[in-house]
Amino acid sequence: MTTTRIRAAIPAVAIAALALVAPAARATPPRIQAPSGIVIEASTGDVTYAKQPDQKRAIASTTKLMTALLALEAGGLHDLVPAASYHPAPAESQIHLQPGEKLTEADLLRGLLVYSANDAAETIAEHVAGSEAAFVRRMNRRAQQIGLKNTHYANPIGLDAPGNYSTARDLVTLTQSLRKYRFFRRTVNSASVTLRSGHVIRTLANRNTLLGQATWIDGVKTGHTTQAGDVLVASASKRGVRLISAVLGEPDRSQRNADSLALLNYAFTKYVRVRAIARGDTVAKVPIAHRTGAVLPLVASRTVHEVKHLKERFGYRTIGVPAKVDGPIHYGERIGTVEVLRHGKRIASVPLTAGLEVPAASAARKTQDFLTTPWTLAVLGVLLLLVALVASRRRPPPGDERPSRRSAPEEAPAP
Repeated sequence: MTTTRIRAAIPAVAIAALALVAPAARATPPRIQAPSGIVIEASTGDVTYAKQPDQKRAIASTTKLMTALLALEAGGLHDLVPAASYHPAPAESQIHLQPGEKLTEADLLRGLLVYSANDAAETIAEHVAGSEAAFVRRMNRRAQQIGLKNTHYANPIGLDAPGNYSTARDLVTLTQSLRKYRFFRRTVNSASVTLRSGHVIRTLANRNTLLGQATWIDGVKTGHTTQAGDVLVASASKRGVRLISAVLGEPDRSQRNADSLALLNYAFTKYVRVRAIARGDTVAKVPIAHRTGAVLPLVASRTVHEVKHLKERFGYRTIGVPAKVDGPIHYGERIGTVEVLRHGKRIASVPLTAGLEVPAASAARKTQDFLTTPWTLAVLGVLLLLVALVASRRRPPPGDERPSRRSAPEEAPAP
């Protein structure tokens, strides 16, 4: 397992994106009037700004976000559901369900999320769990399961009650779970909805007036009671960056919207979506056996886009990359993996493939490679040195030559 640095340069598109947001990155944190607020980047969960995010407060109709989650998890959007026997106070929001009337669960959820209808919430609760009390137990159990540490429910509607509270942090966490559902995303981003499954056709305007103030805002839910004040959970997406915010205890709708916009605009200056790794990037170069100096490039097989904080850098780690490769290796053959890391944790895994075709080495090539390796040359050098030493010892020193056993014939005397 090896940590490595990708050599490929940041794409020009990413550089341009960084240039666009760099001046705004120096923006100071907003000053919001809400006693409690938060904004997070949704894909990472990074908290960009928080003010008393864990303060337990009344949350009004944002309670219905949990009501919606349980209904979506139960399924049956096309089920026809009989209206519950509910008697709202005159000031309560409702879609005026009639006794014996049946609406699809999808239409009830539209009335719940867009118009914040209390009679729709009660009807959903009784349909999903059999009774309001049983549904509230499910709400609290589910809150614990998804990590809402400072949340408790007393009813499925959001009416003021001592045991009905949550926090800004828990509300954005809950919204992250809800955004997994396409029905939810589409519904909360609708300026209005039409319910056609009951005795009468109902067209309802969205109570989230923040939707019309910027094209990049796409949800989520409002709330208002005497104790809670004005509450808003909002979501927005721009240039591939997804944000979720929450403000609690606002004095009125206008301030609720203004603070939400301030949080979202500020957070957009802090993040950018870039190519963390691009298809074709050379991640590693592995020596090829029997070919001195030759290397096989291992390239990323796909492109990965990720959102990051402007000051953040991704890390990279290769897994299963050999110290050396030998042919035959086909172009595009998978060899190892590269992981993209954020704060040391894997956020993406990309297979690596061979960037070249590597044929099998011939016997002659292998022999030549063997004979020319440094170790082989060193061994041969030592052997030659030993041979030379042995030969030098067997040769007599100069001036010390022994006469041969056969002497030359003596010259005959002159007559």
